[in-house]
Amino acid sequence: MSPLEAAVAVKQHAGEMGWSEVGIARADTLVLESQRLREWLNSGYQGSMHWMNKEPEKRSDPRLVLPGAESVIVLAQNYFTPHHHHTQSGIGKVSRYAWGDDYHEILDEKSQELSTWMQQTFPEHTSKFYVDTGPVMEKAWAQRAGIGWIGKHTNVITPTFGSWVFLSVIITNLPLEPDAPATDHCGTCTLCIDACPTDAIMKPYVLDSNRCISYLTIEHRQDISEELSSHFEGWVYGCDICQDVCPWNKKFSVPTEEQRFEPRPWNISPKLREWQEMTAEEFQNRFRRSPIKRTKLDGVRRNADVILKNQQKPNEHLS
Repeated sequence: MSPLEAAVAVKQHAGEMGWSEVGIARADTLVLESQRLREWLNSGYQGSMHWMNKEPEKRSDPRLVLPGAESVIVLAQNYFTPHHHHTQSGIGKVSRYAWGDDYHEILDEKSQELSTWMQQTFPEHTSKFYVDTGPVMEKAWAQRAGIGWIGKHTNVITPTFGSWVFLSVIITNLPLEPDAPATDHCGTCTLCIDACPTDAIMKPYVLDSNRCISYLTIEHRQDISEELSSHFEGWVYGCDICQDVCPWNKKFSVPTEEQRFEPRPWNISPKLREWQEMTAEEFQNRFRRSPIKRTKLDGVRRNADVILKNQQKPNEHLS
């Protein structure tokens, strides 16, 4: 089977499995992308996410992850559901990606299924897949594979689904016909930069995690400064502001066909008092198989406390 025929077969099967988009890139070294990552890390913009400093060579060269790698398959899964956040006293807002089941588990399952099919279809094939778990620059590969471009808010924007997508990457030694890289269509738009209430987008395509509401409410384990928390605008877990204002999302959002991303009722408009007073048992029961478990019980309580304390204060943009 030729590289073109193999690529067509892989894409067709992935589509039948329910993947929203499939793109393929050559397993080349990410020279420019690696340089930008190093500059970002050297600026300290990763905050306490120290694992991002590990194995920089592997992040830039897929052949160090899988010797003999020929191709990188990028899979995108639309997760948009047409529900709305509610802003009112005593109620918090959860990022849309965390409304339903944990995407890591869902994409892991689907990636494993596709990898198994590839092994059966191409017996000489070997592969490794990653869903936010290994030394892989998923966004860079998504752009290389034609899935979409990295927007000024640093999320991947697809022409079909906007930025409401999760990514999985399969590195394989199977020669596949590559797709043309995606081109940037942000133009002169700066809506995401202007809308960020904590000024986390330092300049186009550069995000300072230390100021990002998503980072502070999920990955950050320490106290949150009032300078920043007073501008959280009710976000108790994650933040969708830069995506909500994106014209591509306003125009191209399509409801997902993956039912496991449908919201759990208590995640759309969580009651902050319930989060603030949640017990360990309640936390385990409510957030089993949910992305929200990542912030741990202490984080859930801290975030609810922060929003309750600052919810009534005026949300003026930082000067």
